[in-house]
Parts: sequence; structure tokens; C-alpha cells
Amino acid sequence: MRSRQPCVYMLATKRNGTLYVGVTSDLVQRIWQHQSGAIGGFTRLHAVHQLVWYEAHDTMESAIRREKLLKKWHRDWKLNLIESSNPYWHDLFQTLL
Repeated sequence: MRSRQPCVYMLATKRNGTLYVGVTSDLVQRIWQHQSGAIGGFTRLHAVHQLVWYEAHDTMESAIRREKLLKKWHRDWKLNLIESSNPYWHDLFQTLL
């Protein structure tokens, strides 16, 4: 994965734990920010640091549309999406490096 590519991603505290949906143009940097606590907010407050799913997009506009759609999804749908590509809920951050 190139470092500057629009992506939608989901973080979790653990399997079936608290979820966070986000969008970025630099997935490696953004996940590092979440995991290091460099940025405040929901993920730092709730320790949501494990990258469990991501999806690359050609444009930032399509990534933002997908993020907004996912945020409206039922929790079960998000869990099924994660488990379809990451059934053991491994932290995918190392696969990006």
C-alpha cells in the first residue's frame, strides 16, 4: 500500500469490543497517531487502537462517502465486514509497514 492513499478504516479495542470508523489519506501515519495516543478524542479516551479492517479508495471523496455509509451501519453489519476479511481480529497495522 502506498503511504498517501485515501482509506476508510475500523479500529477496535478487542474482538467484538468498541469500534471506531475513520477516514484518512495516509493510513500508516493515522494509525500510528491513534496507537501512540498522539491525538486526543474518542480513540484515546476509550483505548481503541487495534486496526481490524481497512479499505483503499481511488479518491478521498469516495472514501468519505464510504465512511459516512459505514457510520450508519448496524453494529452487526460492521462485525460481519471485519470478520469476512479478518476472522481472528488481528491488528493489521504491521501488515502496512
